[in-house]
Amino acid sequence: MVELEKIKLCAENIVKAINIQKKGENILVKGGTYSQDLLEEIALNVYRNNGIPVIISNSDNYINTIYQDDSIKSDILEISPLHYRKLIENIDAYIVIEPYEDPGVLSNAPREKLNAKIKHDAPVKDILYGAKEEYAPGKKWCYAGWPSRKAAKYYNIEYDLLEKFIVGGISVPQNKLDEITKNLGSFFENAKNVYVSDDLGTDFMVTIQDRPMILDNGLLTDDQIALGLLGGNLPAGEVFFPPHEKIGEGTLFCPLTRDRMNNKIIKNTHLRFKEGKLLIDEVTSDENQSDLINTFKESEKIDKEKNLPELRTYNVAELGIGCNPEITKAIGYILTDEKINGSVHLAFGSNKMMGGTSVSQVHWDFVTTPQVNITVEYKNGIKKLIMEKGKII
Repeated sequence: MVELEKIKLCAENIVKAINIQKKGENILVKGGTYSQDLLEEIALNVYRNNGIPVIISNSDNYINTIYQDDSIKSDILEISPLHYRKLIENIDAYIVIEPYEDPGVLSNAPREKLNAKIKHDAPVKDILYGAKEEYAPGKKWCYAGWPSRKAAKYYNIEYDLLEKFIVGGISVPQNKLDEITKNLGSFFENAKNVYVSDDLGTDFMVTIQDRPMILDNGLLTDDQIALGLLGGNLPAGEVFFPPHEKIGEGTLFCPLTRDRMNNKIIKNTHLRFKEGKLLIDEVTSDENQSDLINTFKESEKIDKEKNLPELRTYNVAELGIGCNPEITKAIGYILTDEKINGSVHLAFGSNKMMGGTSVSQVHWDFVTTPQVNITVEYKNGIKKLIMEKGKII
């Protein structure tokens, strides 16, 4: 149970992350019933900042029953509710707290129903992220983690450590995180190419020349909003870019991730990409590889059905470097893993919401170990090793 004072501090930082700019902004606050105290504190802070909140929360039991009850069919689950879509159309910002008390609640859900959920979510994502012209630029958003004892058990760590990573990570003093991200970002000024390697199989290059550099210190600034960069995750603590989507090649080794639909742990994944595109048929994992591939291919299917100008399901979407001082260990939870000091993450799929050019149903981050080497090649042709075995030089 998180102490009330910590809940209040986290709620304040979460509301700051959506930057309420004018009186009467409509804010949707959504999460699991296990985090109801936090949801309500967030809503109170929305009111204090002259916004108007609405709370939606569901229990794990409700979610589990939807997927396990045979009388609830996939063809009804894939229908995107019109009344919910109208709500999303009329909000200014969207705050989501990690919805599941037990991250494994969907581990045994029928894949057919999980695929229906991807289809169900597609029109909502179009509105949230401005994927269609009539919804551009999208809504302001924040996605935040929250600890539970069931989650700690699922990730096989002590609860106190999970709370330190999430609550401590969200509570890092603003000026400290600002200083850390500015210092790390300074190494990428006027950068052209970035080379990343480690001793476990990671060895790749991507191009970030003239692409936005986002210093993720947990605040959504007016300047970012003007550029169309409308949201982020908490805990914060990374410097990231939307790299050129059709350039880059190599291999990334990700020791731990989880499937974007059923949350099954996926271990020791090698992802090879060429000309910026993930070679999905060459992906290998030691555990639950089929789930990873299925989620990508189902997202590809929906992307094709939407007749997008160009299929970008597998294109490189994000390069990020973690730097949150409270997060020190990979646990298979992307939201904290990607903020580990000395780690790099690469995402595939959508990146329009961060200043890129790709639209897709999927945005999946894969995080390296915190032992990477990073070399930056600048526009003037000079190359510089800026990180060695996870330590800034």
